[in-house]
Formats: sequence, structure tokens, C-alpha cells
Amino acid sequence: MADTAATRRLGDQLFSRTAGAPLVRGNAVRLLRDAAANYPAWLAAIHGAQRSVHFETYIVHDDDTGRRFAAALLAKAAEGVPVRLVYDWFGCLGKASAGFWRRLQKGGVDVRCYNPPRLDQPLGWIGRDHRKCVVVDGELAFVTGLCVGAMWEAAPERGVAGWRDTGVEVRGPAVAEVSQAFADTWAATGPPLPAAELARTDLSPQGEADLRVVAATPGTAGLYRLDPLVASLARRTLWLTDAYFLGTWSYVQALLAAARDGVDVRLLVPGAGSDVPMMQTLTRAGYRSLLEAGVRIFEWNGPMLHAKTAVADGRWARVGSTNLNLSSWIGNRELDVVVESEAFGRIMEAMFQDDLGNATEIVLGPRARVRAVAAGPDPRPVLRRGSATRAAAGALRIGNALGSVLAARRVHGPAERWLMAEGGVALALLALVGFGWPKLLAWPLAALLCWLGVALLARAARQR
Repeated sequence: MADTAATRRLGDQLFSRTAGAPLVRGNAVRLLRDAAANYPAWLAAIHGAQRSVHFETYIVHDDDTGRRFAAALLAKAAEGVPVRLVYDWFGCLGKASAGFWRRLQKGGVDVRCYNPPRLDQPLGWIGRDHRKCVVVDGELAFVTGLCVGAMWEAAPERGVAGWRDTGVEVRGPAVAEVSQAFADTWAATGPPLPAAELARTDLSPQGEADLRVVAATPGTAGLYRLDPLVASLARRTLWLTDAYFLGTWSYVQALLAAARDGVDVRLLVPGAGSDVPMMQTLTRAGYRSLLEAGVRIFEWNGPMLHAKTAVADGRWARVGSTNLNLSSWIGNRELDVVVESEAFGRIMEAMFQDDLGNATEIVLGPRARVRAVAAGPDPRPVLRRGSATRAAAGALRIGNALGSVLAARRVHGPAERWLMAEGGVALALLALVGFGWPKLLAWPLAALLCWLGVALLARAARQR
């Protein structure tokens, strides 16, 4: 990325408009790795709060870790400090009981649930609040990929490793952007925040880092536009860590083009410890096209890799809640910090290289088969060759493959033929069910259509 003043100004304009987030200068940003660094920092900030505590998270587990945070929030509320917590209904389903939330509410914590099921919105549950942030006194903010639960915490005495995850601590003018993001979610779940707790605009500079706070809401797609742009502008390196990688075909094409142009593109994803095995299967189905283009892929050897980070050319970095898949990009509320700082970029690169020391590199073997080899701090592939380019994984590309067959749009690779074969078998089985037991298909479909119809009529009546 060129360093001339004119190019920097143009780049700033391009990034601001693409992400929908202005560049905020004069911030101090501290990288927090895993629960061992994140949780103590959050709790210390909560204990020291004087004016307000705002906590937004996708999941809170009713376990020892969740109860430790609940105790901290209750203690602060007992002091008379306004404490507000918003959690996602779907994320916390089965993780925390109604009694857990009642105890918080009775203790003075203002608790809200984001997007619970509603009869008048049959498909409303699809959009989730996947953000994770803490804002204290409007002066200190944490933006992170961690939820609250014991699985994030290591237990060395029992030989248990915690989930691998990353967050940042932010001080300076950008805290107002994080605070505003929380206020927006709070207003989406009920009455807005009191004026005294709204984002402060008088925060003084605290450091040298320039950053953007990208607060995505369903349909805004700020990072969906920004991530491919970064892949297109990267000149030397693009290192990605993602928990649930299912890149759209357009994003995968951006990665392929960067790798073919000589950019060192690396992707670190969960291995056998993934908490969603089906997602891991879909991610692996897209390895071949990436490997053939020169993208290096690594699988984490620990329990679960939950981080969502990126670093390009050692000066552009992203940390937050957004995964590289369509659900995160355009379907959820997400929150990320995009830092433009060479000092922070070097720290991110060092962390990524350290993570590769506990990862296995995936390569193409002599017969163009995908296989794994042990990886060290700077692993090297043993072979990179194969047959024709194959489709990357994901529901979007499965639909793309099936749609292009029906429209006869293009030639398909072997990997897509397998997807088409599996899709054909599934559709044939559904057809057999329809012929033999039509009620098994007709009744659920009729119930869904009835639900949608009643919901639309109710909404129309309210509008009238």
C-alpha cells in the first residue's frame, strides 16, 4: 500500500465509504489474547466503573465463568452504577436459564434479550446480535470475539486448554464509536439509553493508532465490502484467522487473485476441535481451489479456534466478531475494530506466526489430494499442484453450482460435480417422500405458509 500523501487520502476515502466507518485518530489499542488476558481486563474495568457499564454479547453461559461476571455486574449495580446487558436469544438458548437472567434483573442489572421469536415475524430469528463488547464509563471499550463461558478459560491443573480467541482494549476518541454501536443495539431492543449514558464526544487522544469501528447491522454489509477490498489492495501479505470460514465465491476469487499475484495469503481455521463439525466439513470442501492458487491453509490443533482476525502488509489489522461467511457479513449485528498502525500490525503478525506453531498445514499431495503435514513457526508446503480449479465450499456456492447447471452457464470442476451429485440425491429422496408419503411434505409446508400468511395479515392490520 503506497505511502504518498495523495494515495493515503484516497485510501482513507475509499475505506471510509466502503466500510461505512470513518477513520478515528489518536487511540491506544492493546491486543488481548485468549480469556487469560480478556476476562481479567473486563472484570477490572467493571469493578472500577463510576458512571456506567454497557455489556453486549452473543452468549453468556450459566457456569462458573458466567456467574463470576454476573457477580461483578450485580456488585456494581448495588453501588448505584447503571449496568446494562443485552444478550442474543438464540445464542443463549440452552446456555443460561431464565432464573439466571431474573437474578440479574432483581439485583438491579438492566437486562434485555435481542430478537426473541415472535409470531408476527416467522423468519425474524435469522438475524442475530453476534457482537461482543464492553464499554465502561464511556471512556474504555473492549471489542472481541469472546463470549462468556468456561470453555474459553484454560484449566492447566486439569490439563484443559481454553478456546483460542482474540480481543482488543481501546482508549481514546474511538470509544465513542463503540459506545454508539451499543446504544444502537439497546434502542433496537426497547427504550433508548438515557442522555447521560450516550456516547461522549469530548474524549481526548490517548495514543497513536488510527482505527475504524465497523458496526454492522443486518443488510449494511460494511465488512462484506471491505474484506474483498483489503484482499485486492494487499501487496505483500494477507493473513487471516477465522472460526467459521465459508467465503462467498466473490471473496474467494479475491483471495485467489491475490495469491496468484504473489501475495503471501494464509488462512488459519479450526481443526478437529471445531465446535461445529458440519462447518468444518464445508470449510474443508473449499480447500482445493485455494491451495491450487497458492493460498496456504492451516488447521488449529487446539480445542477450538474462535478468533476472527486479519492482518495485511503489517499495517492494516482487524479484530472483532465477524466471521468470513455470509451470515456474519450481511445477516447479523457484528462489531469489529479495523486498526491502521504499523506498530499494531507487527504485533498481529507476531501473534499469527506464533499460532502457526500449534497448527497443521494442509497441502496437495503427489496425486493432487488434500493432506495435512506438521507445521512449525514458519511452515513450508511440501507440494502445490493439482488438476482443474474446484469450487470453494459453502451453501452459497452449492446454490451457485446447482443454479448454473440449470442455466447451463459454465463448465464445472470435479468438486462441484460431487456437490451436484449430493444435491441430486437429496432432491430425489425428497421426491420419493413426496410420492409415497405426501403428507410428510404437505403438512409442514402448509403450516409454514399459514404462519407466514397470518403474520402478514397481522402486520397489515397494524399498519392500517
